[in-house]
Amino acid sequence: MDIRKELETMGIKNARQVFRNLTTAQLIELSLAKSEGMLASNGTLVVSTGEPSGRSPNDKFFVEEDSTKGDISWSKVNVGCKEAQFKKMLEKAHAYLQNRDIFVFDGFVGADPKYRLAVRVITDTVWHALFAQTLFIRPSAQELEDFKPGFTVMGCGAMKANPGFDGTRSEVFVGVSFEQKINLIIGSMYGGEIKKSIFTILNYLLPKHNVFPMHCSANVGKDGDAALFFGLSGTGKTTLSADPNRRLIGDDEHGWSDAGIFNFEGGCYAKVIKLSAEAEPQIFNAIRFGSLLENVVVEKDSRLIDYNSDAITENTRATYPVEHIPNCVIPGVGGHPQNVFFLTCDAFGVLPPIAKLTPAMASYHFLSGFTAKLAGTESGVTEPQPTFSTCFGAPFMPLHPTKYAEMLAQCLSRYKANCWLVNTGWSGGPVGTGKRMKISITRALLTAALNGQLETSKFAPDPTFNILVPDACPGVPSEVLAPKNTWSDKAAYDKKAKELAAMFAKNFEQYKSYASKEIQEAGPKA
Repeated sequence: MDIRKELETMGIKNARQVFRNLTTAQLIELSLAKSEGMLASNGTLVVSTGEPSGRSPNDKFFVEEDSTKGDISWSKVNVGCKEAQFKKMLEKAHAYLQNRDIFVFDGFVGADPKYRLAVRVITDTVWHALFAQTLFIRPSAQELEDFKPGFTVMGCGAMKANPGFDGTRSEVFVGVSFEQKINLIIGSMYGGEIKKSIFTILNYLLPKHNVFPMHCSANVGKDGDAALFFGLSGTGKTTLSADPNRRLIGDDEHGWSDAGIFNFEGGCYAKVIKLSAEAEPQIFNAIRFGSLLENVVVEKDSRLIDYNSDAITENTRATYPVEHIPNCVIPGVGGHPQNVFFLTCDAFGVLPPIAKLTPAMASYHFLSGFTAKLAGTESGVTEPQPTFSTCFGAPFMPLHPTKYAEMLAQCLSRYKANCWLVNTGWSGGPVGTGKRMKISITRALLTAALNGQLETSKFAPDPTFNILVPDACPGVPSEVLAPKNTWSDKAAYDKKAKELAAMFAKNFEQYKSYASKEIQEAGPKA
């Protein structure tokens, strides 16, 4: 394969040098030589993204093309751009990449060969190539020889868009063309844009093959019992799925087919603010040579990592190959899950730490997707903000939310999986008054659900939120299970709970015409 000729066919001409699928050591050496980052004392490459240091959801666009525009659920999240606009930005990217060193990663997303997508990442930034190599599924020598990309990511993060000239909203432009099979990223060095762009593309493509794409982590027990953990960034998907008593399948993105579940990726992308070896030993030890740290503070002389510092951003990140987690599942496939957990970060502090959901409740809460956006995850977010993100991943869902909710309901029913709502947010009061739920308590609750111990508890509907709360759990103080008991001011709890219930009701108005009466009545009582 002549990779230079292939790039020229795409419009990328006169590249100075083209490097394809270099080894990890080669990429790190080149990145250091180009002064893109520094090596921490544990051998990890540490880089800074500059601004933005999180995703730019308001700068993401789908090209309005005849073959796809009837499928996409156009909204404030799924915004269109004209084909002429995309062509203009693509030509600008081609011009930018001339006379530069180009780094190419060819690999796959989708551990199940039947549904995997061949992805090519093109960038002039060495560490972006390392990011892709670390995060996606690395091909064998034979697969690389015969490689034909099904979608191409073109990263020009250091080049800024000009709103006045280019007609963009800001200096960032992230555009997806399903007809040209190109994802263009301009103006953002944040690695998460590459990752989530591919996830968004799969969320469009896979339902056409009757595969349910999910924003969730997954692991499996010693007896082969798989579990899923849905949730937005900061709710604990990566932390809670990295369980030393279970095997990790993947930390963020999966598909559910008739054969079972499969990881989209070959690596993990963990938020590492306040990371410690005591609280999260698997993740802490996974960050070593071959990993990548974004926006993490490193002491200049000792090169020791300061995970507690938010001097650059709260959204500090680590990318590492999944095999850095002991006893991980390679390839990342598993059977049909027996337990499905919806992780929510409740900034109000009024939801119970765990509750069981009936199928109707599961549909209601999946469509609602309540959580709090945490500081740094997106540009402009500086403190926790209560939000509703349908399917626990609204920014990445091109189709109508009810399509994904329908697929979830079918999977839960067909494979008889239990569904749970888990609050990893605040307890004893809202942000500023209460405290964040202890990881040890959440792990104890999950363990009890996974091994069947919670099934022996008595469940009662929460008077406000209508979800089924257990009266006891081994290793967890009983007063913690009922959140009102953790508040010193009970009247304040009632007021805040009613406030959140009203928010649920208002948000769900948009789905009333799609939802059955049973699903509508499964929500909180405002």
